[in-house]
Amino acid sequence: MKKHQKHTNISKKHSDNFAPNEVAILGTKCGIIADLVTTVSNKLSNYNLGYFDASHAKDVPKNTFSTYTFHHKGNLQINTNSSINKYEQRLQFYNHDFVFINGNHYQGDKQILILDDEKEASVKKRLEQLTNIQFIIKLNKDTPYFDCLIEKFPNIKNITSYTIDQIEKITNHIKSLIQEHIAPINGLVLIGGKSTRMGTDKAELNYFGKTQKEHVKELLEKCSLPTFFSIQQPSEKDNEIHDVFLNLGPFGGICSAFQQNPNTAWLVMATDIPFVNEEIIKLLLENRDPSKIATTIKGKEKEFPEPLITIYEPKAYGKLLQYLAQGYSCPRKMLINSDVKIVEIDDDFIRNINTPEEFEIASKEIQKNT
Repeated sequence: MKKHQKHTNISKKHSDNFAPNEVAILGTKCGIIADLVTTVSNKLSNYNLGYFDASHAKDVPKNTFSTYTFHHKGNLQINTNSSINKYEQRLQFYNHDFVFINGNHYQGDKQILILDDEKEASVKKRLEQLTNIQFIIKLNKDTPYFDCLIEKFPNIKNITSYTIDQIEKITNHIKSLIQEHIAPINGLVLIGGKSTRMGTDKAELNYFGKTQKEHVKELLEKCSLPTFFSIQQPSEKDNEIHDVFLNLGPFGGICSAFQQNPNTAWLVMATDIPFVNEEIIKLLLENRDPSKIATTIKGKEKEFPEPLITIYEPKAYGKLLQYLAQGYSCPRKMLINSDVKIVEIDDDFIRNINTPEEFEIASKEIQKNT
């Protein structure tokens, strides 16, 4: 009898139970939890936040079709029919920086415990859900620690605690939980293109006394980024990532890097933009907004961003795959139609050098200025 063969083992994107970063709030009435989430979220509106809750309504008719209602300010209300499981929710919450969960209904990987004098029995019933308490909120400063909590967690009084009116402190603590999950950045130098108009590999051209691929790699490493070459063919070198998304050009190189490490952001650089210098890379890094899909460079006089001078956040991986599923393999198209941070610079810095004539002109200009 033929045995079942396991699927290919690939690197997985980090996720808590339902979202990349989540906290369940439990221990009091659902209304108090919802009010707290609303208040804190208003103070953290620069992040992409979500709230995962359950309805208390009874005899709700099943949706026979889905409605998507858009408002001109960008709000979207969705009414649809959906099952609840960790895989579907991870897809729905993929782009969120942080998701609050009503812990009275669903168990989160991390928890905020609210101590409510009236809910000791409820907390006792949910003791098994308390696996990773981040901090405690008391509805009033005299609210006691329940005996069941002290018995299960002898050091619970050492956990940071606030009263429900200390909103700024609660907000700052949650902000720190969000920032703890901001991904590190790796550099990715795209090489191995066809270079048809140049007639020779643009990554091997010499503007600065070394190959352009080595020059770009050194620029990224000077900014403390572990840097890899994106190549087409399989390689055994530790600093090379070969395409597993084939025949898709730069799009395939970016997706291949994410498949190898989906838990880092990737600062992607081409080799045919020799006027990009260390200052521009630092400017891009300084303006990084990890709540966006990407942070990208755009020329002041250009209409569209430059996809090959861009920091792609981990959430960009799912977005790229969604575009690929629609039959598009253009990273610029994804950037144009997504929530990205734009950093504008003078057009001269992002000139593409594609022909031998352009190479000669660019080389003379670089030598003159160095």
